[in-house]
Amino acid sequence: MCLFMFMRFLLLLSSFYLMLLANSSSSSSMQQPLCHDSESSALIQFKQSFLINESASGDPFAYPKVATWKSHREGEEEGSDCCLWDGVECDRETGHVIGLHLASSCLYGSINSSSTLFSLVYLKRLDLSDNHFNYSEIPSVIGQLSRLRSLTLSYSLFSGQIPSGVLALSKLVFLDLSANPMLRLQKPGLRDLVQNLTHLKTLHLSEVNISSPIPHALAANLYSLTSLFLRECGLHGEFPRNIFQLPSLQYLSVRYNLDLIGYLPEFQEASPLKMLYLGGTSFSGQLPTSIGRLGSLTDLDISSCNFTGKIPPSMANLTALNSLSLSENNFSAGTLSWLGQQTKLTTLLLNQINLKGEIPARVQKLGQFRYKLAELYPPRRWPRRVRDQIRDIGKLGHESAKLESFGRDSELTRLTRSS
Repeated sequence: MCLFMFMRFLLLLSSFYLMLLANSSSSSSMQQPLCHDSESSALIQFKQSFLINESASGDPFAYPKVATWKSHREGEEEGSDCCLWDGVECDRETGHVIGLHLASSCLYGSINSSSTLFSLVYLKRLDLSDNHFNYSEIPSVIGQLSRLRSLTLSYSLFSGQIPSGVLALSKLVFLDLSANPMLRLQKPGLRDLVQNLTHLKTLHLSEVNISSPIPHALAANLYSLTSLFLRECGLHGEFPRNIFQLPSLQYLSVRYNLDLIGYLPEFQEASPLKMLYLGGTSFSGQLPTSIGRLGSLTDLDISSCNFTGKIPPSMANLTALNSLSLSENNFSAGTLSWLGQQTKLTTLLLNQINLKGEIPARVQKLGQFRYKLAELYPPRRWPRRVRDQIRDIGKLGHESAKLESFGRDSELTRLTRSS
C-alpha cells in the first residue's frame, strides 16, 4: 500500500514537472524577439541625421518620438531594444522593423540617397508626415523598400519630381504625398503611376503639381480604390466618368482644378460615395435625378462650377448630409422645396444661386445649423493660408473638413434671387 502511494506521488510529481516545462517553453516562444542590431543602428543613424525643431511640425500635439531612442553605447541596456521605441513597429516572430510611424515628430533636415532609412528593407509601413524635410527630393532609392504597403509623406516639405522609385513600390495599398506643393508628378506622370501601383486603395496627391489630364485607365487599373484626393493639382481635360462608378469609392475630391471639365453620371443605388468634392472646377451640365440615390453621402461640394438646370427634387433624399455647398452655379430659377429632410446639416452654402423661398422651419430649428462663408469668400478665391488650414484629414482617411472659422456669420433665414 505504501509502495502504491509512493509511486502515485512520483507520477503526480513528474506530471507537474512536465507541465512547468511546457508552460516555460510556451512563454519563451511567445516572447517577442529583440530588435536586430543592424536595424537598431540604422534607426539611430537616421535619428542623428535630423535636428529636433518644434516648429517643424504643425500638429499642436506633435512631439519628438525619436528623443527616447537609445543605442547600446548611450548607456543602460534597458531601452536599447528598438522594438520598444516610440514609433517603431517590429514583426513579432522575426524582430525585423516593419513599421516606422514618425508623423508629427518635429524632424528637421534633408533626406538623401545615403540615408540609413533605406536599409530597413523589411518595412511595410512608413509615415513621415508633418515634418520639415527642407525641400529635399524624395530619393529614388526608396524603391528598395519593396515590401512597403503604406507610404505617407504628406505635409513634409518635399520638392522636385516624384521619382520612379516610388512607382516601383508595387505592393502599395496606401499612398499619401499630399500638401507638398513643390512636388511634381510629371515625368513619370499620373498615367505611369496608375499603371504600376495597381493595388492602391487610397491615393492622396492633393497640392502636388500634376498638370495633366486624369488618365481614363485610372478606373480600370485602380479598381479597388476607396479614396481619391486630387485637389489643386493643375488637372485639365475631361474627368473620366467611369471613376464615379468604382464599386468601392467612398471619398472623391478634385476641388480647385479650374481647367478640369466634367459631367455627373447616372448614379447607381449601390454607390458607396460618402464625400464628393468638385468645387472650383469647370464641371457643368445638369444635376442628374439619380443624385438622390447617394444615400450614404455626407459631404457634397459643387460650388463655383458651371452647373445649370433645376436642382432636382431628389436632393431631398440625401438625408445623411452634414455639409452641402451649391454656391456660384447657373441653376434655373427654383425653390427650396427639396431642402428640409437633411436634418444632420451643419454647413449649408447657397449664395449666388438662382433660388428663392423660405428656409424650411425644421432646418432653422436645428441648433447646430449655421450659414458660413459669406459672398466675400467664395471657395475658388479663398486665400491659400485659409485653404491650408482646411486640410485633408489624411490621418483619418478622408477629406471631411469643417468650414466653421472663416468669413462672416450670416443669420439669413430667407433667400432671394441673386443679382
